[in-house]
Amino acid sequence: MPELPEVETTRRGLAPVLRGRRIGAVRVRERRLRWPLPAGFEAALAGARVTGVGRRGKYLLIGTDRGTLLVHLGMSGSLRAVDPAEPPRPHDHVELVLDSGRCVRFNDPRRFGTLQLVRGDPAAHALLRGLGPEPLGAGFDADYLYARARGRRVAVKKFLMNAAIVVGVGNIYASEALFRAGIRPQRAAGRLTRAEAARLVAAVRRVLAAAIRVGGTTLRDYVNADGLPGYFRQKLYVYERAGQPCRRCGTPIRQRVQGQRSTYWCPSCQR
Repeated sequence: MPELPEVETTRRGLAPVLRGRRIGAVRVRERRLRWPLPAGFEAALAGARVTGVGRRGKYLLIGTDRGTLLVHLGMSGSLRAVDPAEPPRPHDHVELVLDSGRCVRFNDPRRFGTLQLVRGDPAAHALLRGLGPEPLGAGFDADYLYARARGRRVAVKKFLMNAAIVVGVGNIYASEALFRAGIRPQRAAGRLTRAEAARLVAAVRRVLAAAIRVGGTTLRDYVNADGLPGYFRQKLYVYERAGQPCRRCGTPIRQRVQGQRSTYWCPSCQR
């Protein structure tokens, strides 16, 4: 699934393409996404001017003078800026044709993504209003994480992946941040010390920032707004490296299923 760095990379790629442009036409080739596109979707967006491109967690927020187009890429979706003359690929379900002569195509092989035109404040939308602070924002710090973890018996990795605690820290980056912080993913969140909470916040920030710099992580079929893969996979310390030597100490990386997701850690470097 595209995680926060992949979505932020997409946002940065699309912002200069979309900002200030008018949407000349909207073409829908498949309405059956996670939530079916309503019959008036095309008419509601055609002619709208884009005012900005933002992000909240793993959601893209394309602001227009008609409302905010809320986009989630689902399990394997992407938004790409292309020449309208380029033939549509399989699973190119929605296309926004811009007055600049470019177009933006939403591709989603599994159709788990969503596009919704939201009127009013998008922060009040049901998909966004319960989200925690942004991991790269000022609201996510050691005091906040330590306070939220008090008394929690849930494993720290599951705690970190809870979007009500902090948004956008998915499976890959939770595993990588916990390695960098030296904390085992199975430990109860409530056992974190104040110093460990500070290390974990710093590690989350570092790993997300590093992934954004190289365009995210391509594990299967993610591509950015230019159709290019991300390269953070080359920098992974533990994720999908079970049985391979730790890049720091040489101990074989371990794997287990935790909360129906694969978890990876070094038994020597993480306590």
